[in-house]
Amino acid sequence: MSSALAAVVQHLRGHRQSAIGLEGLPCIPVAAAGVLTLFGPREFRAALLERIATASQRILISALYLQDDESGRELLAALYAAKAARPYLQIAIFVDWHRAQRGLIGKLASAGNAALYVEMARRLGPGVPIYGVPVQGREWLGVLHLKGFVIDDSLLYSGASINDVYLYRQDRYRLDRYHLIENRPLADSMASLLTRILQVNAAVCPLNTESRPKTPALRGAIVKLRRLLAKSRYHIVAGAIGSGEVGITPLLGFGSRENQLNAVILQLIQRAERRLVLFTPYFNLPRVVRRAIDEKIRQRCQVTIVVGDKTANDFYIPPEEPFTTIGALPYLYETNLRRFCKTHQNAVAQGLLDLQLWRHEKHSFHLKGLLVDDDYALITGSNLNPRAWRLDLENGLLIHDPERRLIAQHHAELDRILAHTRRLDDYRSLDDIDSYPAPVQRILKRLARTRADRLVNQVL
Repeated sequence: MSSALAAVVQHLRGHRQSAIGLEGLPCIPVAAAGVLTLFGPREFRAALLERIATASQRILISALYLQDDESGRELLAALYAAKAARPYLQIAIFVDWHRAQRGLIGKLASAGNAALYVEMARRLGPGVPIYGVPVQGREWLGVLHLKGFVIDDSLLYSGASINDVYLYRQDRYRLDRYHLIENRPLADSMASLLTRILQVNAAVCPLNTESRPKTPALRGAIVKLRRLLAKSRYHIVAGAIGSGEVGITPLLGFGSRENQLNAVILQLIQRAERRLVLFTPYFNLPRVVRRAIDEKIRQRCQVTIVVGDKTANDFYIPPEEPFTTIGALPYLYETNLRRFCKTHQNAVAQGLLDLQLWRHEKHSFHLKGLLVDDDYALITGSNLNPRAWRLDLENGLLIHDPERRLIAQHHAELDRILAHTRRLDDYRSLDDIDSYPAPVQRILKRLARTRADRLVNQVL
């Protein structure tokens, strides 16, 4: 066994889930015909609003944020209208506590999205509660990154949050992945975690009220919430996969130890025999993931990594606009990618490693997840970076497809994504640091000189 594979195996031994193996994971049998990959952000928005308008039982939403913009107001208006038409509807929205109470990075200070929530509740009533979930005491230490829209017996799953760019308004979109799954037990499982763990927790507070506690007053409750989340799992009614069905396992991930989602990601990579496809918006893979991928390349498994070009990064600042420090991030990710490509140049030349850079006009890229051979897929909100690996509260859906019922959908989705990519044939085709804008050069060279770039990568 190589030292790299040994490191992966040793890491997996720290996770109880690794002892079970992918085939032994409990799953919810779902009719393959009930799993639909949506085409893009406009289709996702249409499906979301249509199902809210016809909901008859419940609407539970979890996202990093719901923005005070046209799309955020449209969604909230739809939720208030649904509640007014059917007062018995169970409605709750969960967003990150810290993110909801600040303005956009690089913009003027403001009361954040919570101001919109308060204004609408004051005007339309308390029927659409919005809860702030403080995963950590400070935002930079970790955020609520749970994703999922439970509407009656359906689950809309995407890594997208709610704002104009995610839902393709103002002629710009941020591409994500979008899936609609019709299955009551799966919807129940996703809903139960929100209501059973989060909604009733002392650290989780309404954001659409005139008065709410300050974060320091919640410190003790936040610590207890973190301990609870570290050992929490989705409750499922497991069954055997029958003919015409796939198995879906909802996964929770929080913290660096006993992290179920992380363990499954590593097992998926390790299991790949013929082809592994990995999507990540920010090229900053955790070390153990890089080692697992290195091992797959050595085993001559064909590895495809799809990542956004630096100009498709949501932190990218065009040269004609005023520069702020946050604008250095896309360049830092590109230097990571250039270094990775240089290390694996022989594998790139042999076609074993396929690095695809996505870029489409002025749009941005936010895809996450894995495709393994033809029988496993992971859809997730995790960015597959050190921050997601250790700090944020993440989730995902593992799809086991032994009859290969979803192959056509996976291939069609991949083809649509690759339509706007270029293959990276040589690391020298990426810009080097000396070609970057002067402010970016100063920041990156200072980080490299003090070796602080390694520390920065660990919290991004």
